[in-house]
Amino acid sequence: MEALFAVVLTPVQQQYLSEARQLQALSFAAHIPLVCFGIAFPALVVFTEWLHRRTGDPVYRTIARRWSRILIALFAVGVVTGTILSFELGMLWPGFMSTFGSVFGLAFAIEGFAFFAEAIFLAIYVYGWDRLSPRAHFASGVIVAFTGFLGAAMVISVNGWMNHPTGFRLVHGQAVDVNPWKALFANTFFWHELIHMYLAGYIVVGFLMAGAYAVARLRGRWGRYERTAFAIPLTIAALAAPAQVLVGDWAARVVAKEQPTKLAALEGLQRTTKGAPEHIGGWYHSDTGQITGGIAIPDLLSLLADHDADGTVYGLDAVAPENRPAAINVERYAFQIMVGIGTLLGVLGVVLLIVRWRRGRLPDGRWLMRCVVAAGPLSLAALLAGWTTTEVGRQPWIVYRVMRVGEAVTGASGIPVGYAVLGAAYLGVAVAVWWILRRLARTPLDEPPQRPAPPDVAPAGGVAR
Repeated sequence: MEALFAVVLTPVQQQYLSEARQLQALSFAAHIPLVCFGIAFPALVVFTEWLHRRTGDPVYRTIARRWSRILIALFAVGVVTGTILSFELGMLWPGFMSTFGSVFGLAFAIEGFAFFAEAIFLAIYVYGWDRLSPRAHFASGVIVAFTGFLGAAMVISVNGWMNHPTGFRLVHGQAVDVNPWKALFANTFFWHELIHMYLAGYIVVGFLMAGAYAVARLRGRWGRYERTAFAIPLTIAALAAPAQVLVGDWAARVVAKEQPTKLAALEGLQRTTKGAPEHIGGWYHSDTGQITGGIAIPDLLSLLADHDADGTVYGLDAVAPENRPAAINVERYAFQIMVGIGTLLGVLGVVLLIVRWRRGRLPDGRWLMRCVVAAGPLSLAALLAGWTTTEVGRQPWIVYRVMRVGEAVTGASGIPVGYAVLGAAYLGVAVAVWWILRRLARTPLDEPPQRPAPPDVAPAGGVAR
C-alpha cells in the first residue's frame, strides 16, 4: 500500500511542505509515548510476574495481572497511531519512499512480523492467566517483551540510517547496490539512538506508573499493594535516569563528529570557534547570528563535544545557508529542555538509589510523592523534546546530505483537512484512553494483596499445626 502511494503521490510542488511537517509532527507526538510503553512496559510486567514466581507472593501476581490489562489497552491505541504513521510515510513523503524503500524495507518487514507476533502473544498472555501453566504463561510474556523491543529497534535503525546513510549507492536518483544489513545496523547513529530510546522508555514508563501510585499515596491510599506497585517502576526509572545522562553524552559526541551543523544549531553557534561557550536560554537572531539574553558558560560546548575545553566546534558558517536548519531557536530550546529535565531526573534517580541503599527502602514522604508525580509529565516533555532535537536538527535533509525534505514531500492538496481530522481523531483517542485507564484503576483487586501466612501461624478460626 505504501509503495502504491509513493508511485501515485509523486512530488509536484513545495507549498505543502510546512503542512506535511506539521501533520507528521502531530502523529509522532501522539505515537512516541506509546512506543515507550511498547518497549518498557511488557518487560516491567514480566519482571513483576517473575517476582511472583520466585517468591510466591500473590501481591506481585495481582500487580502484573492488572498491569497487563493496561498494556493491552495501550497496545490497541498504539496500533491506531502506528497505522496512521505508516500511511503517512507514503502519502506525505512519496519521494523518500520510492527512492529508498529498498534500503530500509527489510526493517519495516521485520517490524511488521514483530508487531503481529506481539499482538498474538499479548492476547495469549492477558487471557491466559488462569488458562495456561505458570511456565507457559511466563514464556508468552517474555515473547511479548522481546517482540516489542524488536519492532522498536527496527524503526530506530531506519532513523539512524536517515542520520547517517550508508549501505547503498545513488545512481540517477535511485538507490542501487543496496546492503540493508549494513545500512540499518552499521550506521553510527543506530546503537546510541537505540540505547537512548530504550532507557527513555523505562524512564517514561517508570515515572508515569510510579506517579499514579504517588497520587494514591497523597490521597491516603497506601496499602501493601500500592507500596509494592509504586516501588517497582520507580526503582527501574531511578536506575535508568542516571544512565541516560551518560548515553546522552555519547550521543552528543557522535553528533559533534557526524553532524557538526546540528551541534551548531543546538547552541546557535554562528562561527567556528575554539573553546566554544554554551548559552543557557537567550534568543538566536538569524540576521546577526548572535544570541541575546541567557547565560553564557565559557568552553562548555567544546567540553561536551570533545571532552576538551579548547576543542574546536564548527559553526553554522561552515555550510551554505540553504544547508542549515531553519528553526534554530526550536532546536536550541528543545535540546535545553531535554538536557535540563534529563539532568533533574538523573539527580532524582541518584537520590532515590542512595536513600534506598542506606535505609533499605524508598522514602515515602509527601515531598517525594510530589516530585514523582511531576517526574512523569516532565519525562514525557523530555522525550518529545529529544525527538524534536533529532529531527529538526537534521533539516533541511530527510536523508542527511543525500535527499532534502523538499524533494520527498507530496504535491497532493488537502493536507489541512487531514490535519484537522487527525487532530480530532487523536483527541477522541486520548479521551478514550483516559476513560479506559480510569475504569481499570477503579476495578477491585481480584486477588488478596497480602503475603500468605507462614505454616506456624493459624488461619482465622483455625488451629496452628
